[in-house]
Amino acid sequence: MNNTAALPVSFFDNVDAIRKKCASGEIIIFLDYDGTLTPIVATPDLAVLSDEMRGVVRTLAERYKVSIVSGRATDDVKGKVAIDGLFYAGSHGFEIVAPDGAVTINDEAKKIRPIIDEAHAKLQEKLAPIKGALAEHVKYTISAHYRLVADNDFPGFEKIVDEVLGGYPMLRKSHGKKVFELKPKIDWHKGKAVQWILKVLSAGGGAIVPVYIGDDTTDEDAFAVLQEPGFGILVADPPRPSKARYVIKNTDEVKKVLQFFIDAKE
Repeated sequence: MNNTAALPVSFFDNVDAIRKKCASGEIIIFLDYDGTLTPIVATPDLAVLSDEMRGVVRTLAERYKVSIVSGRATDDVKGKVAIDGLFYAGSHGFEIVAPDGAVTINDEAKKIRPIIDEAHAKLQEKLAPIKGALAEHVKYTISAHYRLVADNDFPGFEKIVDEVLGGYPMLRKSHGKKVFELKPKIDWHKGKAVQWILKVLSAGGGAIVPVYIGDDTTDEDAFAVLQEPGFGILVADPPRPSKARYVIKNTDEVKKVLQFFIDAKE
């Protein structure tokens, strides 16, 4: 795995090279949800998939093997996307639901679930006085959102998160877009989940070209594992250093990229 981040290049300026790369094997597509299929919004419940985007993803899934990989709980993102026949990896990959409904949960994360429950209850209680703070239970992780927290309240917000985290040595903190993620201290992440799904989807052998589209720091693990034989597409404006090879600006351009793959199949 190459852990070096560099500034990705424009997807749309490199379509000829991308077509050539995609012709070298079976394309398998992985999609993040928040900030990728839907714009980033004030609170997680407002991130509703548009009918238009759902239609594009459904058409894509009729032509390719498609998986959704999200920090959301699996049942949450599966309910929001509402397309059958996909793999859904939730809680940053700690839980994976196959198209036939079979559920695979990371064994170590399963053991830590009671700790997640306890830490979430404590965090929710301590953050209650801070306006705009949200502690979201994501089944095997906790998302502490501060998008609606005033700037002068942020130091107190982070202090509470760190204090609660200090009582649970089996958990670790990572950063996302206006959110702290409290996760089991386990060698597992979106990249590992993608590798697990790929092993299932490519069991028949043959060359594959996996493609991952995502916008957040948690997607970097997936970008890293797909640098060969596939590639990552970062959703960011302006671009930032990433392990993804290509960059697009926003969810509207995500739609154009998905349409590019649909058209390529036709």
